[in-house]
Amino acid sequence: MRKIRQILRLAHEDGISRRSIAHSLGLSRDAVTDTLTRAAATRLPWPLPDGLDDAQLEQRLFPPAAAKMRRKIEPDWPLIHSELKRKGATLQALHGEYLAGQPDGVGYSHFCNGYRMWAKTLKRYLRQPHIAGERVFVDYAGPTMRIIDRASGEIRHAQIFVGVLGASNYTYAEAHWSQRLPDWIAAHTRMFEFFDGVPAVIVCDNLKSAVIKASRTEPVLNPAYQNLADHYGALILPARPHKPKDKGKVESAVLVVERWILFRLRHRVFGSLAELNAAIRVLLDDLNARPFQKLPGSRRSTFESLDQPALKALPERSFEYAEFRKLRVGLDARIEVDGCAYSVPFALCRQVVELRLTAHTIEILHRGRRVASHARASGSEPVIDPQHLEPAHRHFGLWDANRELEWALGIGVGVHGFLQVLLAAARVKEQGYRAAQGLKKLEKLHGTERLDAACRRALEIGANALSSIRSILKNGLEQQPKSETTQQEATFDHPNVRGPHYYH
Repeated sequence: MRKIRQILRLAHEDGISRRSIAHSLGLSRDAVTDTLTRAAATRLPWPLPDGLDDAQLEQRLFPPAAAKMRRKIEPDWPLIHSELKRKGATLQALHGEYLAGQPDGVGYSHFCNGYRMWAKTLKRYLRQPHIAGERVFVDYAGPTMRIIDRASGEIRHAQIFVGVLGASNYTYAEAHWSQRLPDWIAAHTRMFEFFDGVPAVIVCDNLKSAVIKASRTEPVLNPAYQNLADHYGALILPARPHKPKDKGKVESAVLVVERWILFRLRHRVFGSLAELNAAIRVLLDDLNARPFQKLPGSRRSTFESLDQPALKALPERSFEYAEFRKLRVGLDARIEVDGCAYSVPFALCRQVVELRLTAHTIEILHRGRRVASHARASGSEPVIDPQHLEPAHRHFGLWDANRELEWALGIGVGVHGFLQVLLAAARVKEQGYRAAQGLKKLEKLHGTERLDAACRRALEIGANALSSIRSILKNGLEQQPKSETTQQEATFDHPNVRGPHYYH
């Protein structure tokens, strides 16, 4: 209550100056002057009428402002807060929309100040503005969930992966066995399928499955994680080291998941990972449908109106997990993956290549360009592409006896027959290869006709070595006519010739 009665008494009864009244009552001189001026304007008598209490006295001298002017309609601050999350939204544009519906509404300065004052009731500061469909924050919860194998009784602990969209707080959670790279990548793939879209930015922690080398300015990402981002057309933005507020959204989401999902499942016994994830999905749907306390709607309704229309569409082809390794090519132009050898172009011998490994294929990259690709083998038999071999090695590797016989038949019957003899005598592949190469060399030196004739002559005399062919060709024996020899009986008697009667 103002000290109106004391001011009037001191001024009218005691005749004290305004300065002295102000000093006595602990007021300013202007406040005393204003009170006396209002009393004179309203013709308030002194002494005061009986029955006029202090509240009525104050009402008479200081009527409320609402009685003099109509109160302007305040904007819908929760709606303004929600609309600011859309791309391109500004307070100036929203103020214009507000005035279109309320021409006598508050001015722009009052509009901005009113929104900032209302926003302080949500939290003490607005750290990050979250644009619809722009960012998803991912991390692991601290607590794990226990899974007991009903057959063996083995106890294992599952990790809880959490992802949350920035604008709508729409949350995803799942359980898997570890925080290693395959589980980390698979969780992202299922999260995008749950959202039915892909945000522009992924904000993650600096765990090794995501970041090989943490840095404020130039973090080194895991190649497999970067491959996931390239497939979905997203940007990975790791939080700065020791700056948890960079991913404060998921820190809050982890706390919510721990309270509304993990705590409610603490007394249940799960026998498999699938059983645990089924229970998590039920409570996750309940969490996303739960109404906000200070904002209209829920995570699901806000997601459907804000984030979902702004998300990029999922690619037509589902992501295939791939690992990346670096190996040095051996002198045999091969690399070894999981106990099986795969060929590499011979020009890359002793060079370092990068491997992209999937469940079905092995891609070999050199300086960012793919130089080879193989279907992944299950055994230990080497996988060799003949085009990767040097010309000489390729010819030996692809050598086939039947193809050599076809070549020999094209030269002549003699060459074909002689090569059959050589191949029949060969005990290993190298012997047959060398014999065929020897015949081809003689064919280049002496021509097809002479070689075929020499082979026929060798077959006639029972020769079975390449040296015989060389000798025949060197001496020109294939051109000489075949000698006719006849047996003649002796027609003379001689003491040394016994004759047929000797044996009878």
